[in-house]
Amino acid sequence: MEINHIMTNITKNLKALDFFCSAGGVTCGFKQAGIDVLGGIDIDPSCKETYEKNNATKYLTADVSNLRKEEVGKFFGIRKYQGDLIFVGCSPCQYYSNINTDKRKSKSTRLLLEDFQDFVEYYRPGYVFIENVPGFDKKPESPINKFKLFLTENGYSFKDGVVNAKNYGVPQNRRRYILIASRLTSICELPKPDKTNVKTVFEAIGNQSVFKPIEAGHKDKTDFIHSSASLSKLNMNRIINTTHNGGDRRSWPDCLKSEGFKKHGGHYDVYGRMKWNSPSPTITTRFVSYSNGRYGHPEQNRAISLREGAALQSFPLNYIFISNSQGTIARMIGNAVPPVLAKAIGLTILKYANGNK
Repeated sequence: MEINHIMTNITKNLKALDFFCSAGGVTCGFKQAGIDVLGGIDIDPSCKETYEKNNATKYLTADVSNLRKEEVGKFFGIRKYQGDLIFVGCSPCQYYSNINTDKRKSKSTRLLLEDFQDFVEYYRPGYVFIENVPGFDKKPESPINKFKLFLTENGYSFKDGVVNAKNYGVPQNRRRYILIASRLTSICELPKPDKTNVKTVFEAIGNQSVFKPIEAGHKDKTDFIHSSASLSKLNMNRIINTTHNGGDRRSWPDCLKSEGFKKHGGHYDVYGRMKWNSPSPTITTRFVSYSNGRYGHPEQNRAISLREGAALQSFPLNYIFISNSQGTIARMIGNAVPPVLAKAIGLTILKYANGNK
C-alpha cells in the first residue's frame, strides 16, 4: 500500500496518549507505525490486563469525565504545549450512529468528546486523532461540531471524513469517521485509500493450519481463544440449512423461519454466513452471536470464533485477550479501532510531523 512507502525518511519521534483505549487497537497500530505510546486511559477495568500485557505500557483506570487534568500529566509524564504529543480520542458514541439502534444504552457516553476536548484545551498537544461512528459528524447536536470550531479557533489545522477500513488493509467493511488535527503543520488529507488490494475473509481466517475446524460451543483454553459460542437446536438446524460461502435464511425451509421472517423480507444478514472472497461485515461487540448479523462461518456450522473476530479486526495473532468471559473479550475486540487502520493513521501523522505533504 502507498501509505507504507512514504516513511523512508522519517526522523521525528512522536508520543501518543490513548484516551478511551479499551483493549488497545489504536495503541497497537500506532506502535506498529513507530509511535511511542505513553499509555491509555479507560473507565473499564476489565481491559487493563489485556492492554498492559500486549502493549507494555501504562493503563489508567479512570472516568475521563471526572479525571483531574493534572493527574494525567503526573501519571504519564506529559506537559502542556508538548509538540511531539498526539492525543487520541476514540470515544464510544453509538448514540450518534446512523444504525437504527436503541440509543438509551449509549446516551450516557454521548458527551465524552466534550470531556476529551477539555484535555486538549488544557494540554494543547501537537496532534489530535479522533475516530467514531459514521454519522457522528452529521447530527446537529453532535459535539464534533463544537470540537471542530474549537480546533479552528485555537490554531489547529484538521482534515476529517468517513473512511472504510477495508481500503487500508483491514479484511472488513467498517466505515468510520476520522479526524486528524495539528497546531504545528497544515493537515491536507487523510490517509490515501487503496481500493486495489482489499483483503478477504479467506485471507484473514481461511488457513486451517492456523484456524483449525471446530464445532459450535468449542472452548479453547489456550491464549489463542479459538472459541465459538454454543447454538440452540433450532439455530443449529438453521445454519446447517444455510448455503455455504455467503448464504442466508432464504435457503431455509419454512419450518425454520419465525413468523416475522415469513411476513417481512428485511435484511438478510442476520443468521447469514460470511463470504470467503469478500471482506467481512463490520465486527461489532456481538460478533460471536450467530443471530446478531452475518457472523456465521463461511463453511463450518457455527458463528466465527473470538480469534477469528480479532483477526478480522486485524489484531496480530499473538495479541492476547484476557478475561474469563467470552462476552467481555468480544466487547474488547468489537469496540477496538482496527490496528491496521490505526497504523495508517499513525504513519500519516508522522508524515506531516516530518514535513512530507
